[in-house]
Amino acid sequence: QGCAQKYVVKNYFYYYLFKFSAALGEEIFYITFLPFIYWNIDHSVSRRMIIIWSIVMYIGQVSKDILKWPRPLSPPVVKLEMRTDAEYGMPSTHAMAATAISFSFLIATTNQYKYPFELGLVAAFVFSTLVCLSRLYTGMHTVLDVIGGALISAVLLVLLYPAWDTIDHLLLTSPFCPLLSIVVPLVLCYNYPKLDYYSPTRGDTTTILGAGAGATVGFWLNNQYAVPAYTSENFQLGFPLITSKMLVVMLARFFVGIFIVLLTRRLMKSVVLGMLGYRYKFPIGDLEARRRLEVEVPYKFITYSSVGFSATVLVPLLHGLLGLM
Repeated sequence: QGCAQKYVVKNYFYYYLFKFSAALGEEIFYITFLPFIYWNIDHSVSRRMIIIWSIVMYIGQVSKDILKWPRPLSPPVVKLEMRTDAEYGMPSTHAMAATAISFSFLIATTNQYKYPFELGLVAAFVFSTLVCLSRLYTGMHTVLDVIGGALISAVLLVLLYPAWDTIDHLLLTSPFCPLLSIVVPLVLCYNYPKLDYYSPTRGDTTTILGAGAGATVGFWLNNQYAVPAYTSENFQLGFPLITSKMLVVMLARFFVGIFIVLLTRRLMKSVVLGMLGYRYKFPIGDLEARRRLEVEVPYKFITYSSVGFSATVLVPLLHGLLGLM
């Protein structure tokens, strides 16, 4: 339990391909790709992707802890990851996230921008398939876990798509949006299904809902006090139209933004943990104390809601000051 199983890599191409593909369903991908879309492609596309991602991931994480289906036994499988081994297996939230992000991006852009739909469909299918296969290769899920996750995500996309515009409009214009965006996720986090032993699912769910809450408040503030979302003009999406100058500006926005986002995460993590440690009398390095409900939920929610707010409000303001808009 908790010890990495020894293995020999015989095919380095598959090994690195699927290790990389597995990372496309983890925090490092979410914290880079979703803000990149917001800063460089289209605000409306990013908003829809973040809302869908938050809903899909919450349902997936809760479903795991309600169903309590175990992960594949090792042996016979070889597990290449250990962090999420304490979680249950069904459904695969990697498969859910990959399906939701790739196909929501396709659906959100296909009616707004001129590019071959077939190309976008193939890209979405390849992206989600690679992530799904990576969960089998790394030994973290069964075929049923992966298929179940992808199907649940697809059904949620179909059900939510007719309400996309309505939800987006309400989140941007309703005076109750900031309050509900904070209160509802917090209530869901504090009432997360209880387990007999510690699992990172509650903490990961709090991270996702916190980031979504902070971003949603940022969307609302931008619409109220910066540029109204429904009056902004979009540029045509397509690689032939991206000049070298545009590429430099896009990369500058990205690196400036990521620096601020990571700085925000580091600072808020230290500050919030320090305050909670003082309140509940535990050292910051005490892992067991950080897993307690009264510590884990506020620590992760405040930290990542600050990250979401920073990405949608502070970073665009800095872009403007630096002449990168």
